[in-house]
Amino acid sequence: MKVMKTLYKLAIVSVLFCAISCSDKLTEANIDPNVVDPATGNPNMIMPTVLATAATDYLLKGWNEPAGIVQHIQHDSWNSGINHYDWTPQDWTNYYGMLRNNNYLLTSPNAYPFHEGVALTMKAFIFGMITDLWGDAPYTDALKGDEGLFEPVFDTQETIYRGILADLQAASDIFATGDNSGYLAGYDVYYGGDPAKWQRFANSLILRYAMRISEKLPDVAKAEIERVAASGIYIKTPADDAVITYVGTQTSNAWPIEAPWTGDSPFSNFRRRKPGQKLIDQLLSTQDPRLAVWWSPVQVQWVADPTLGRYMDDAIYRNDERLSVVTLPDAEFEQAIAAGNKFTRRFNPNLKGANDPELNTDLYVGLPAGLVSPDSYNGNPDAGQDKPNQHVSLMSHLYRNHSDPELMKSRIISSAEVSFILAEAALKGWSVNGSAESHYLDGIRNSLITWKQEGAYADFVTREGVAFNSATALQQIITQKWIASWTGAVEAWMDFRRTGWPDLKPGPASAQPVLPVRFIYGSAEQLANSANIAEAIKRLEQNQYSNQPNSQWSKPWIIQGTGKPW
Repeated sequence: MKVMKTLYKLAIVSVLFCAISCSDKLTEANIDPNVVDPATGNPNMIMPTVLATAATDYLLKGWNEPAGIVQHIQHDSWNSGINHYDWTPQDWTNYYGMLRNNNYLLTSPNAYPFHEGVALTMKAFIFGMITDLWGDAPYTDALKGDEGLFEPVFDTQETIYRGILADLQAASDIFATGDNSGYLAGYDVYYGGDPAKWQRFANSLILRYAMRISEKLPDVAKAEIERVAASGIYIKTPADDAVITYVGTQTSNAWPIEAPWTGDSPFSNFRRRKPGQKLIDQLLSTQDPRLAVWWSPVQVQWVADPTLGRYMDDAIYRNDERLSVVTLPDAEFEQAIAAGNKFTRRFNPNLKGANDPELNTDLYVGLPAGLVSPDSYNGNPDAGQDKPNQHVSLMSHLYRNHSDPELMKSRIISSAEVSFILAEAALKGWSVNGSAESHYLDGIRNSLITWKQEGAYADFVTREGVAFNSATALQQIITQKWIASWTGAVEAWMDFRRTGWPDLKPGPASAQPVLPVRFIYGSAEQLANSANIAEAIKRLEQNQYSNQPNSQWSKPWIIQGTGKPW
């Protein structure tokens, strides 16, 4: 569903929820007017806060550390966390904060079955993020501070994933009744109060988490996936993806890092994020139509010139006219390129010295993973923190100028992801109403529709590396799912962790020669719940790359004994 609303209303709703009671009137002088009384509050008013906060967090996670792991992006400055995985402990306070808000939907005496179904779905999704990213976590004893339980036991991942599947099934059963009584129009920023679409969402999350546990609990995973597939009730088209849309009229409702092109300062975050070369190589190898949607060509392309008297020219060319400068300000480049000018810079490959950099002459150029000095990559003449690099691609104007609001979304789960899950299930021999190839092709089609490239589908799926090949089917499925998870990198990380695909390697500046598999438990939890977190850390599998027990390279239960991803 296209939701072109959300964040203006969300800000107002959040204030209202915190500032007023939904009672008709206040009759007692000692009632705090700034706190909602759970006995009388309207659960609709917390719903958009829960939904939008969860969706925005998912987008931000898919745009930060996980995106660096799966090499969707790299940073050319302030890069250690994204490029090198030099992580510090990360607290999960915001997730449990979301769960506390969500718990009001679940336990409010004024909630209707629809609210309960929404709350169960979001509870499953948020706990899914916690256990996916960290491992074992407080679950059964969580959210019981009002009962005096301030040091909750950490449940095992197995317990949490089983609980997630149970909650999602309970939610699906509620939505199956079609009852949305008690819902106030405008407060469901995902699906507008439509129980049928919520049931498809809940069932699609069942598919996600069932596949997540498929190596550890294959019988459970098979039964869950076959049951949902047999029902036919899951997200099948991009129109039913679980999304919120960013309207982009000001900072508070804009897509992260988006800013108007008013000069250099607002674009520091925009310039810092560059495509990972691994992603660019994949997109170029198949002439993927999504390439130009997500990324811009380099501002200045390298061109070989054997007549040049040095390895790299100290000037750039505009339409083959040599200028007296080696670079221009970003704004000047953009204005000239928009007017149809082409900029190049020349080099003589025959004069390359031992210390001279290799140059990438492609029109689209990314940053290889984990470089020591990513800001100087590809002969950047103006290297330095927060400086542009004319020889490496930037994100497209979609993200620079909010040129297409329909594409500016946080996508929690998509029809493309669901199709690729069913393709993998079919490859395992499970009954999912279709072959691995048919679901694989549906996944590609749905992703192309999402990014308005459906017209390229017929030709694209015949290309080498894209056309279905039973001998390399799992690699193809996960690779195309990795591409389709752009801006949703958490899922790509979980797939890599589970399957080892795509074949991702850390770069030379990484602290370890393998990629991380989890977040480090946060300092706040270690201080406040030390005994229980110590037991959870003992259950992590240590290995030659674990530089400490609570390490990003210590394996959680979900991949222990699988030999994956390394």
